[in-house]
Amino acid sequence: MTTQKGVWNIQQVRDKQLQSLWDYTTSGDASKLYVWGGNEKGQLGLNQPQYTKYDSPVQVPGIWKSIKTGGVADQTMHAIKTDGTLWAWGWNEAGQLGLNNKTYYSSPVQIPGTTWAVVVGTRVRSTWATKTDGTLWAWGNNDKGELGQNNRTNYSSPKQIPGTTWPTSYGKLSTSTYACTAIKTDGTMWTWGRNDDDGKLGLNNRTNYSSPVQIPGSWSYLVNGTPLNYQAAIRSDGTLWTWGRNSQGSIGILGQNNQTDRSSPTQVGSDTTWNGLGGGNEVLYGTKTDGTLWAWGSGIGGQLGQNENGPSKRRSSPTQIPGTTWSAGGQSMSYMGGAVAMTKTDGTLWAIGGSGGYGLVAIDGGNNVSRSSPVQIPGTDWNTGYGSVNMTNMSGYALRSL
Repeated sequence: MTTQKGVWNIQQVRDKQLQSLWDYTTSGDASKLYVWGGNEKGQLGLNQPQYTKYDSPVQVPGIWKSIKTGGVADQTMHAIKTDGTLWAWGWNEAGQLGLNNKTYYSSPVQIPGTTWAVVVGTRVRSTWATKTDGTLWAWGNNDKGELGQNNRTNYSSPKQIPGTTWPTSYGKLSTSTYACTAIKTDGTMWTWGRNDDDGKLGLNNRTNYSSPVQIPGSWSYLVNGTPLNYQAAIRSDGTLWTWGRNSQGSIGILGQNNQTDRSSPTQVGSDTTWNGLGGGNEVLYGTKTDGTLWAWGSGIGGQLGQNENGPSKRRSSPTQIPGTTWSAGGQSMSYMGGAVAMTKTDGTLWAIGGSGGYGLVAIDGGNNVSRSSPVQIPGTDWNTGYGSVNMTNMSGYALRSL
């Protein structure tokens, strides 16, 4: 922990006044939160009226550590501050904000506790989060047993899932439609929720589970495709594996485009240098240890980054997006509704896609023009860590250094 003190210029003074932080302590990942795009349910957290749209990034007061969107149409937001507190705002129809009610909020409201570590959400109104003691908590919608409580009861405040070795870092806890998957600290991977659609739990069956069930193997990184039903994970040996629905070639198995679903993990290629993943609707992204970025699945909105778009533009095996300095892992990629965001190691933030919604207004002046190759969002101080950027069909969120 280091204490930062000094003389501030006028802009810095204004920033510190907004944040009440004339003297502050930081762990090195302290960040400012910037948001842009649509605000239909108050999901930008700016205490502004519904349908107020922002065409460029605007700061949400506070010092933050990580962010994660969730909820139907991505109109729910959760974020963790550097002091370990968890905050929520936006739509709350099923109690997915975790505030023991179903009230909408247009500015951040704290969920009790000061030791939160990781938070993730899903488009079907459910939220999961871990604490620094390795416990896992869930709340919101539970139609398919996705909250892991061995029941179908909804909860509007955090409810613990048994165990104390759940992940306390990002890239090891992820969600898809009515389901959740997690990699524990010992490298084992566990999954639960809906499985009767495309076998997306990876258990070689179509059985739903309301409590965690183990997927064999030793794993290091995980991502789920939301809102569709597929998953991808990296084993401890750096190999890439996918399973579930194969719409648009999204599980990256050459020649299986929109044909064969897989209900158990299937290896993609033979490469052993994968180190991170990001994903969303019919598309997945992966990075390798050499800093290259790869994409596969649907390219209808240009989100594959190949300078092409349209219904027929899809790739059923990983295809490289130009560049070799993409930030390690999929930690800074998030995709929903046609917009993708990711960072490079130099602290720049880039976006591609944008077939619908307001996801790209930060780079196109509010015109919502689709981009089929990466375009930079202004600034060189964007964070490159896990949980540092989210791009949705409605809004964009990103953390930048103090």
